[in-house]
Amino acid sequence: MGNALLEIEGLKTQFHLFAGTVKALDGIDLTLKEREILGLVGESGGGKSVAAYSILRLIDPPGEIASGRVLFEGADLLEKSEAEMRRIRGKDISMIFQDPLTALNPLHTIHDQIDEMLRLHTSLGARERLEKILSLLREVGISNPEDRLRAYPHQFSGGMLQRVVIAIALAARPKLIIADEPTTALDVTVQAQILRLMEGVVKNHGAALILITHDLAVVSGLTERVAVMYCGRIVEEGPTDLVIHSPLHPYTKGLLNSIPRMGKKSGRLPQISGMVPNLLELPDGCAFAARCPDASEKCLRAAPPMRPAGPGRKTACHLHAGGEAER
Repeated sequence: MGNALLEIEGLKTQFHLFAGTVKALDGIDLTLKEREILGLVGESGGGKSVAAYSILRLIDPPGEIASGRVLFEGADLLEKSEAEMRRIRGKDISMIFQDPLTALNPLHTIHDQIDEMLRLHTSLGARERLEKILSLLREVGISNPEDRLRAYPHQFSGGMLQRVVIAIALAARPKLIIADEPTTALDVTVQAQILRLMEGVVKNHGAALILITHDLAVVSGLTERVAVMYCGRIVEEGPTDLVIHSPLHPYTKGLLNSIPRMGKKSGRLPQISGMVPNLLELPDGCAFAARCPDASEKCLRAAPPMRPAGPGRKTACHLHAGGEAER
């Protein structure tokens, strides 16, 4: 890993609704190094996908990026024009969307959709583009690509479609790939194949990867570092092995405790009590306090900031602010 490729500072993204303002991202800070694989995990509604769309400036009204900075190779993406962002999307930063069937245009062939990326972001001629498309399809594991070029998305299985989406993401050799739940709609066997494929191509192409998922098993097998999100905030961050095997934040502990263990006989799986708070009415204190078994009066009064909690680790919890939380 090299220098910082992406630095997110105090990023706030909001959605202005009739009922009020939803703080989808409430001041997140995150750094990604060159060639690093980072996992972004948490329950649905925690802000993971909004973070990805905010990086790419794909937030549409009634949403807005209210404040913060998104530094990519030192330049703030939030200060760039839309024309400049169109040149960056796909070429320098690409995205693998959650549902490949809706990410692809059903009216265009696989060839045309990969070729469009190459025409927009490279100077290759028609013959060179064709050779590149065939090479990409072979790289992502599509056999006999010559016979598949003129096929339409509906003629592919879910796993094959995801491979095509990955090929499109890799076409212009981006420096950063954001994968938003790339294996959600796939069966377990195909999930494993896609994850191995993604790990291989990211390393072969020298790109960095942000993997957005709710599956901690996926994170533990692929990423080097992980950030846990809850209600628009990052509550824990650190090396994947340490976060998985010795979590600090009560929310991270709850997520890990709810995972079934093979070979372990038990009754009902532990679950996190209560409900995720309404993002329109977030409490003044820690958003997780009402569900936390260790919450104190201080947790209810003040939201904990992210603090260092060991080598390479951070957590937003009063219990790790140099001792026990105030009672």
